[in-house]
Parts: sequence; C-alpha cells; structure tokens
Amino acid sequence: MNLESLNTPAALIDVARMIRNIERMQQRMNALGVRFRPHVKTTKCAQVVKTQIDAGANGITVSTLKEAEQFFACGIHDIVYAVGMAPTKLPQALALRRRGCALKIVADSVACAEAIVAYGREHKEPFEVWIEIDVDGHRSGIAPDEDTLLAVATTLSDGGMRLGGVLAHAGSSYDYDKHEELVRIAEQERCGCVRAAERLRAAGHNCDVVSIGSTPTALAAEHLEGVTEVRAGVYVMFDLVMHNVGVNDTSEIALSVLTTVIGHQKEKGWAIVDAGWMAMSRDRGTQRQKRDYGYGLVCLEDGQVQDGYLMSSANQEHGVISRSGRPDREIERRFPIGTRLRILPNHACATGAQHPVYQALCPDGSVEAWPRFYGW
Repeated sequence: MNLESLNTPAALIDVARMIRNIERMQQRMNALGVRFRPHVKTTKCAQVVKTQIDAGANGITVSTLKEAEQFFACGIHDIVYAVGMAPTKLPQALALRRRGCALKIVADSVACAEAIVAYGREHKEPFEVWIEIDVDGHRSGIAPDEDTLLAVATTLSDGGMRLGGVLAHAGSSYDYDKHEELVRIAEQERCGCVRAAERLRAAGHNCDVVSIGSTPTALAAEHLEGVTEVRAGVYVMFDLVMHNVGVNDTSEIALSVLTTVIGHQKEKGWAIVDAGWMAMSRDRGTQRQKRDYGYGLVCLEDGQVQDGYLMSSANQEHGVISRSGRPDREIERRFPIGTRLRILPNHACATGAQHPVYQALCPDGSVEAWPRFYGW
C-alpha cells in the first residue's frame, strides 16, 4: 500500500517522526540516569511499543488490564497497571501474575489496600503494590506527608503483600505553557514522590521504586535525584495540546487523520470533509489553552501545515474546514472536491482511540497496517 491507495478517513502515523520522538525521550532519560517505562495507553499498538522497547525502554505502563494482557502476550513481562485497583479486577490481575507476568498494581487508600490483602491472602498471592502519590492535586493519590501513606504501607506489609514503591503523575503540567513553569512542576513532582519514599523507608518499609512522569515534566526536569524511573506516553505521537504546552512543534506530531474534501459552503468559507468527530474524537483539549485549534489543524496530504485553517466544527461523519478570522471565499479553489488533507489532533490518545488500525507511513513511502485494540 501507499498513501494514495488509502480510503478516508484513516489514522496515519508518520513513522519517521514517531521514531525521532521515541529517540528524543529515551536519550533524555538516559542522560538523566533513570529507567524509562513508557505509558502505552496512547497507541495500544504492538508495533509502536516494540519500537519503544527496542530504543531502550524498561517495561511498560498500562491504563487497563486489557493492555496488560495484550502486551504480555507480545512478550512484555514488566508491567505497571497505573490505575487504582478495583477489587472486582483482582481476579484478572491474579490470572496475569499466575501466567508469569510481573504485574504491579496500585493503591492509594487503606480500603483499597485491605481489599488487595484480603484477596491476596485468600489466593496465596503476594501482589506487588505501588502507592500512588498526589504531588499536585490533579487527580488521585496520597499527599507525601499524609498519615494515610504509612497506614496503607503497613496494611500491605502486615497483610503479606510486597510494597514495591511509589508513583506519581504531575497531570497539572498540562495547565502550563512556559518552560520555567514546567521546570517548577517537574521539581515539585520529583520532590513530592521522593519525600514519600523517604518517609516509607524511615518507617521501616521497603520502597525500591520511585516512579514519576508526564510528557511535559519528563522533558522539563533539570535533575531526577532520588527517582528510579520515569513514565510518559503522549510524547510518542505528540499533539496540539502538547504543542500549546510548549514541548513540541507541529512538525513533530506523528499522528494525523487523512480525510477527503466532499463539499463546500462558499458563502461561509467552508470546506466539508469526510472526517467528523467519529474520526477525530470529541476532545477539545485546546479550547482552554492559549490557542484553540477547534477539532484539529489542517495540513496538505504531504503534511505541510496550512496556517490558519482548522477543523472548526464536527458532526459524526462530517468535518468543517475553515480559516480563522476572515472567511476564505476562495476555499473551493484552495481545496477542491477530492482534495485529501491531514488533520493534526488535539489529543493523540483520544483520536487514536477512534480507529481500529493505524496506517503507518514509512520513510520509503510505503504504508503498513498496524492494528490497535480496545477494551478493558
């Protein structure tokens, strides 16, 4: 296959860009002296993850146990399920561990720890558990200085589970767009997670792993003293949200949606394409950022950005392409019927999730079909 043979809409991966992104992050982690454990939820694709592992990654991070099952079947054993453990999912986690997967699970409350202990004792399984640390009030976790931290550790240790370490995710880094702000958040993330580990060790608990990570903080951190590993995911593709944060140029975004112009509204300055929100997703992550890209930034079929042209609105299978500011009354001439365009996404994870397969555009111009999977 080649690009011209593809039906639209299609999710394209620019393989050369993807490889450069992977190498950039891996080289940075090597320079900072830490292991790198990529978060594979962005792509859920074996070919992409193999490239990350081949570049030097140590294990993977997953957001669903389905991801753990799929990548364990591909031969990856060292897996962190970085979501608080629901008791009803413990049988699924146990099955993975009994098959030889070195699966680590997460707790951030005494109740969760007690459920893990009860199930682990019943089935004689010493689960390895990491405690989630809240370093920025973004989502889940225990603050580094909370008493709950030691209570969770004691519950796990006394219950026969293995306390493997602590992990944090500075998701608030997405709210900033200046390098000095990202450096500050990265240090806050590092300091908070290391502080939690130090408290656990001082109380007599093992805490071998100190795991932190988000794409912005991984790329902004000036040092990672006390950290053993970093996790990040969206860096592999990058997107417009990350562009607004300031960590990538649009020329580094490796994922796009190929689409075809199917109509016009000349008086409105619109071109209509066959990719709507079913192809792009409903994610409007740039809406509250310094620049709103609508549903995505328009490029020509060869990837050349068309400054000022956005997918400004989307229905289920229709997208509207228009120019920011003054409407383009010559849009029929600029983008005739049948013109193929690429749309760069707001959020690579959400756009990828709309497609059962990626079309991987290789440096030699050939195209390979790379399946992705769904489910929990």
